[in-house]
Amino acid sequence: MRQIALPLSAASDSPPRIVVGVGNAGVVDALLEPGQWPFHTAILSGPPRSGKSLLARWFAQSGAGDAIDDAQRLDEDDLFHRWNRAQESGRPLLIVAEHRFAPGIAGAEGDGAGARWRVRLPDLSSRLGAALDLEIGEPDDDMLAALIEVHAEMRGLVLDHTATQYLAGRCERSHLGVERLVAAIDRLSLERKQAPTMAIWRDALIETKGGGAI
Repeated sequence: MRQIALPLSAASDSPPRIVVGVGNAGVVDALLEPGQWPFHTAILSGPPRSGKSLLARWFAQSGAGDAIDDAQRLDEDDLFHRWNRAQESGRPLLIVAEHRFAPGIAGAEGDGAGARWRVRLPDLSSRLGAALDLEIGEPDDDMLAALIEVHAEMRGLVLDHTATQYLAGRCERSHLGVERLVAAIDRLSLERKQAPTMAIWRDALIETKGGGAI
């Protein structure tokens, strides 16, 4: 399991480092080789709270290229201009989007994991369709444990290896699920005025999994 330290965190609720595991190792490797991107452009998407913005910040701060976050909210003419600038300068451009890009006309379609980003400008759509498609996947148990550790550290919680392994094997298998789980452990610990215990872990799991088996 690798981790990438960030020199500065622009948001207080952002982890101080990026956990690299099965869900994003391929993405990180691609960001390290922007010279291989077709048309100097890559589009990064992934589940909520999966570190897309953190990876974009790390990529830009490293000097490897430019990054555009929340590209779906950017005016399409402006985005087209940025794409053209990348072609003229040869400087890599990382485009971060909430949903995976799909060539076509119209806005985002579908719900949740099935949603796709579509643009209205045909010329922009065809050019983005030629970019490198990068997508962050869901974490495995090892990555979940590392994410739990990072989020606990952010909140000043002490969770040892036994705790993280126990929680990783039972929690919702997503980045957002981990964030909610650690927040629930923190809140329950404060409410009960005690350090996290097995009872608190179990109650937090029940709360964040909607009462499912643990």
